[in-house]
Amino acid sequence: MTKLLASTGEVVGTYAVGGQPYGIAFDGTNIWVVNNGSNSVTKLLASTGATVGTYSVGSSPATAAYDGVNIWVANYNNNATKLLASTGALVGTYAVGTGPFGVAFDGTYVWVTNSSSNDVTKILASSGAAIGTYPAGTCPYGIAFDGGNVWVANLYAATVTKVLASSGAIVGTYIVGDGPQGIGFDGTSIWVATYGTSIWVATYGTSSVAKLSTSTGAIVGNYDVGSQPYGVAVDGTNIWVANGYASVVTKIGPPAQ
Repeated sequence: MTKLLASTGEVVGTYAVGGQPYGIAFDGTNIWVVNNGSNSVTKLLASTGATVGTYSVGSSPATAAYDGVNIWVANYNNNATKLLASTGALVGTYAVGTGPFGVAFDGTYVWVTNSSSNDVTKILASSGAAIGTYPAGTCPYGIAFDGGNVWVANLYAATVTKVLASSGAIVGTYIVGDGPQGIGFDGTSIWVATYGTSIWVATYGTSSVAKLSTSTGAIVGNYDVGSQPYGVAVDGTNIWVANGYASVVTKIGPPAQ
């Protein structure tokens, strides 16, 4: 696990976690790292990188999200795990769709993308009760919440789907380029990182992220990053993109005034 100074990109430290670290979440004090290869999550004190604990979750965990009290982990082998953030204690394990991968919190509900059943599951965060499962695109992966809608990156459809959080109804589906995986919301726009194959090469290039209007889904910007970008994070000012085949991260700042 590598910690970078957001202002400069300088490496602050590198810290051991579990096998094949993949997803990451922040609870306000600690960093939670999902260890896909060891079926666990590691909790690190963000200020120092010290390991607080490592906790077992389900099989092949992929990503995590924080709901204000608990950490939710999407386990690829068909369930979601809820851990008490303060202690790491297991609160519950809940059935979702097939091949869960992405997870997001909308303030009341947890949303899980089910990559193999082409849908998303909405869970009441307080109880773990399933509220509903709703269609998305083909192989939904990344997911983000914009304050009213859930946006889903569909890996095999070259699209993102906008879903009304209150009802699960599809608001729109928008073409972004082949292999969209990482997705984030910056308070105004949706950012999508694509793996990049045929359609993406033909339209936008293989090493870019797209910026979408939340109101229309239209692409309002396209930005060069490293090779085959996967993950997207927002720090309040900048967009950070993890480039899977370049061993670098790219920082995109606000547009010049």
